[in-house]
Amino acid sequence: MKTLKPIYIVDGNRTPFLKAQSKVGPGPFPAAELGVQCARSLLLRQTCDTSVIDEVIVGCTTPSESEMNIARVISLRSGIVNSTPAWTVHRNCASGLQAIDSGLQSISLGRSNVVLCGGVDSLSQAPFIYSKNATKWFTQLSSSKNLSAKIKKLLEFRPQFFKPIIGILKGLTDPVEGIGMGQTAENLVKKFGLSREMIDEYSVQSHKRATQYLETVHFQQINAIFDENGNGYSKDDGIREDISLEKLLSLKPVFDRPDGNITAGNSSQITDGASMLILSSEEGLKTMNTEPLAEITQINWAGLDPKEMGLGPVHAFMPILQQQKMKKSDIDLWEINEAFAAQVLGCQRALNDQNYCKEQLSIDSTFGEIDNESLNVAGGAIAIGHPVAASGPRILLNIIHLLKNKKLKTGMVSICIGGGMGGAAHVNLC
Repeated sequence: MKTLKPIYIVDGNRTPFLKAQSKVGPGPFPAAELGVQCARSLLLRQTCDTSVIDEVIVGCTTPSESEMNIARVISLRSGIVNSTPAWTVHRNCASGLQAIDSGLQSISLGRSNVVLCGGVDSLSQAPFIYSKNATKWFTQLSSSKNLSAKIKKLLEFRPQFFKPIIGILKGLTDPVEGIGMGQTAENLVKKFGLSREMIDEYSVQSHKRATQYLETVHFQQINAIFDENGNGYSKDDGIREDISLEKLLSLKPVFDRPDGNITAGNSSQITDGASMLILSSEEGLKTMNTEPLAEITQINWAGLDPKEMGLGPVHAFMPILQQQKMKKSDIDLWEINEAFAAQVLGCQRALNDQNYCKEQLSIDSTFGEIDNESLNVAGGAIAIGHPVAASGPRILLNIIHLLKNKKLKTGMVSICIGGGMGGAAHVNLC
């Protein structure tokens, strides 16, 4: 949507993004706790009372069984008054960006003046699920009316009932096409002739750039969090300062074995994290007695072939440029969420392909690749991680800090979305 009146980002922060450790088990934080610690830290540094928050909107893809309508859980546990409504949204990888868009709509319609919104996911705690046959057996066992019926049902038990369906793998599989998200990246490798070395070189760049901006950009966004044992976490733990092209090239492909190109090293990391923003109207700024960081002028959504979902960003941000009559050179900094290195490079190739620009993006001339020195300047999800719903707010917060750091004005953030969609947002620094 294009905002009907000025809408501002007052403040924002995020937790450290903590990489899932497969040999250790679930991470130390359920999604709600990540959201609570992130929101509390953000609210505590405001000079006004939490009663100014008119609405809480949070994106989440993997809440636990005790976190239904996780936005309300986060709202109440963060000390926001009971009378403030809260609701949860889900748009796969863009759930957090959808929360922001929903906040914009609420403010534009005059329903709210100040909205706390963002995204949270604890992917390391994604559930294991029983099969339908196992669920049927457990249900019938529990509803058996007498001992004889229970014994009869127990005799029907099969060991395979205990074989779980891994929730995160199911979630990363497109239900329409029946392929994993990584396979969609392999599709772009073939479509645009990307080489393994090119993909891994981009991944090295992501880690190097994230390392370069640790103190000046990333640390400025992060609030420390503490687990139930008092252990503190204050930095992203997936960034590898010692990364090398040789190490990445040695990794085996996950898809299209043995000759595929998508590996664990050139894909976004499975991560736990939260990111929150406070949105406000001009009237809300007066109530809060504060100055804004940036103005969001527009958010746009697009759909495309699910088999090429990684190209969603270019479909989402191109209409914003057209509607606001902006050229590529009018944008100082760009973010394309790094679901996969091949996906970002695929977007670049699409923008540089005359036929794709004309047939798929409906522009007469080739748009051309985004300048590498303006794109994902401080690294991205390959280094930092991709806690699905938290990524949209993170890249928006990140570009604001980068614009401020570099004394620039305008930025465009974008994200690909499982199911064949893309989302984008345009911001101006205040």
